[in-house]
Amino acid sequence: EWWALRTIWDKGLLYKGFKVVPYCPSCGTPLSSHEVAQGYKTLKERSAIVRFKVKDEDAYFLAWTTTPWTLPSNIALCVNPEDTYAKVKAADGCIYYMGEALLDTVLGSLAKEEGEKAYEVLMTMKGKDLEYKEYEPLYQCAADVVEKQHKKAFFVYCDDYVTMSDGTGIVHIAPAFGEDDARVGRKYDAPFVQLVDDHGKMKEGTPFAGMRCKPTEKEMKEGAVSADPEVLKELDKRGLLFAAPKFEHDYPHCWRCNTPLIYYARESWFIRMTAVKDDLVRNNQMINWIPKSLGEGRFGNWLENIQDWGISRNRYWGTPLNIWECPDCGHQLSVGSRKELAELSGKPENEKIELHRPYVDNVVIPCPKCGKDMHRVPEVIDCWFDSGAMPYAQLHYPFENKDLFEKEFPAEFISEAVDQTRGWFYSLHAESTLLFNKPAYKNCLVLGHVLDKDGNKMSKSKGNAVDPMDALNTFGADAIRWYFYTNSAPWLPNRFHDKTVTEGQRKFLGTLWNTYAFYVLYANIDEFDATRYTLDYEKLAVMDKWLLSKLNSTVKAVDESLGAYRIPEAGKALEEFVDDMSNWYVRRSRTRFWAKGMEQDKINAYMTLYTALVTIAKAAAPMVPFITEDIYQNLVVNLDKSAPESVHLCRFPEADETLVDAGLEAKMDEVLKIVVLGRAGRNEANIKNRQPLAGMYVKAKEVLPEFYQDIVRDELNVRKVEFKDDVREFTNYTFKPQLKTVGPKYGKLLGKIKQA
Repeated sequence: EWWALRTIWDKGLLYKGFKVVPYCPSCGTPLSSHEVAQGYKTLKERSAIVRFKVKDEDAYFLAWTTTPWTLPSNIALCVNPEDTYAKVKAADGCIYYMGEALLDTVLGSLAKEEGEKAYEVLMTMKGKDLEYKEYEPLYQCAADVVEKQHKKAFFVYCDDYVTMSDGTGIVHIAPAFGEDDARVGRKYDAPFVQLVDDHGKMKEGTPFAGMRCKPTEKEMKEGAVSADPEVLKELDKRGLLFAAPKFEHDYPHCWRCNTPLIYYARESWFIRMTAVKDDLVRNNQMINWIPKSLGEGRFGNWLENIQDWGISRNRYWGTPLNIWECPDCGHQLSVGSRKELAELSGKPENEKIELHRPYVDNVVIPCPKCGKDMHRVPEVIDCWFDSGAMPYAQLHYPFENKDLFEKEFPAEFISEAVDQTRGWFYSLHAESTLLFNKPAYKNCLVLGHVLDKDGNKMSKSKGNAVDPMDALNTFGADAIRWYFYTNSAPWLPNRFHDKTVTEGQRKFLGTLWNTYAFYVLYANIDEFDATRYTLDYEKLAVMDKWLLSKLNSTVKAVDESLGAYRIPEAGKALEEFVDDMSNWYVRRSRTRFWAKGMEQDKINAYMTLYTALVTIAKAAAPMVPFITEDIYQNLVVNLDKSAPESVHLCRFPEADETLVDAGLEAKMDEVLKIVVLGRAGRNEANIKNRQPLAGMYVKAKEVLPEFYQDIVRDELNVRKVEFKDDVREFTNYTFKPQLKTVGPKYGKLLGKIKQA
């Protein structure tokens, strides 16, 4: 990773800066943008609409904020230069400046009686006209800090990020706690006021010293005081709180400790991802995303709006950031290897030093500029950088295994849950682009989250979480795997339900096992050894040829579906074949297995079923590895010691196109449909199958050959099957008037209409 960081440093993309970053006061470290994306929660809180007294004028700016705890650090207000603002006299007796479009929304409630006007517009102006208009400081503590910096503050800024979609059209500015605030503040050379410490507590000198900005519920129970309500109370006491409307929003929380984050100006190290945005976007277009909508939409949009990666963390344990800095002249350098560390420090033993803290912190490098001692900066790097380094770090590239890495990179396939679009998927893609300017992976299958049976997110606190080990012990690994493969497309959320797992267990695994058990039972009775026989296609019965055709069609469908990452479709093809093999082939061929002796027809039946079981075990092995291993061990390894020792060491079966007979399959499918419909007809008429019928009529354009008609007659216990394309002689029509429609129009004639 030091090699990677050194490469990024040499490209001028690793830099140190002061920046407002998402910061966890509990962990004491900033978070990268993709880490933040993983921890949003919906909160209900109070915002604040505050009266800011206009300097030398009996009027107030009405400004809005969703973070009352930042108000003690206020140094400016901001308006949109192109929007219209109004100066109004309100029904509460005060004169206000605010956005014209929001007057009714904000001031409308001041009208207490019907007909009373909530406000009177005194004048309107563009936001640009309010620029540099001054107001009195909201808190003296902020004014004191500003005075020490000898900078101008407490006046109106202009920027187009302010909108009229909510609030008052005027926002409060605290550059230490917001990206937009900091950006606009730089434009006006704003002073730096940060009256919150790095533990998320209000500093001494404020009226709220020691109070928490964003305390957790646990901290509140332990006695912490939340600053937000106290700020609102204090402003209300001074008559400066106009309103404190409730609002609901998604707020970022630390993915490690669940603490609400604050946006906090800190010294940090960044990778300039904005400089390689075009490369990131282009390389993403080379990846086959499954589904495409995630790559083009969620991930693609993320890259289009990429921010610089805050790479450093203020923690003790982690990969040390490989930057040495001179405290005297400020010179910085990046170390790219152990060998380079030994050379730069002048101590050969440093080539074998432990590279983690505290050992690496003791390495001193003479400054090439001024000769003083350079020390490593105290930060470690984001663990997501570790995850993105996996492809080259695991092979110790570029110091070893260069050919192997270049042969295997990029990866053919990766898969993870949807939240990793801003986690591992991103870190892999970002580092690969920075270092090699190509994607880190060719195919990416995104998985949806597992939900409870009602579609809710699983949570221990809610009591709806399923213990994976309990589920495995109850249903078995194969049943759970089969459920996830076949229940829905992999990228969709999956509702985990016991009944659905049991259903798949019964329909597929149970049917496959019962068919295998049937074969084993009679093969043992007859001492049948499949290795002593071969399949002679020309001697096979139609049912055998049909099963082999179906088998090879299924292998082809499964292979193509898996190759295209259509997982449920592959599962469906396997399930349909196993159902046909058990409930049609075996059922129709049972008497052949019961026959005495070992005639050719019996051998054909055994070999056909044996071939189908072994082949389908190989085709289903990636999905249900345990049941297929059992079948393979008994049917193959037990008889042939030269065979691969596991089904998972066998090659995936290849479809034999010469055994596929589409016409045969189509005719047998039609037979199956006729039989299903015939059984349904018997059930509807309450006529049991053991009661013979003289005949049945089938609506079809073509007549099935006699062989297939025999199967229908046998299955449905009918003497005759007649195919007809025209079935009008069996059809009766009854017309009934819709009384609600006909009644109002025809009235007295309704009775005759009903009779007709």
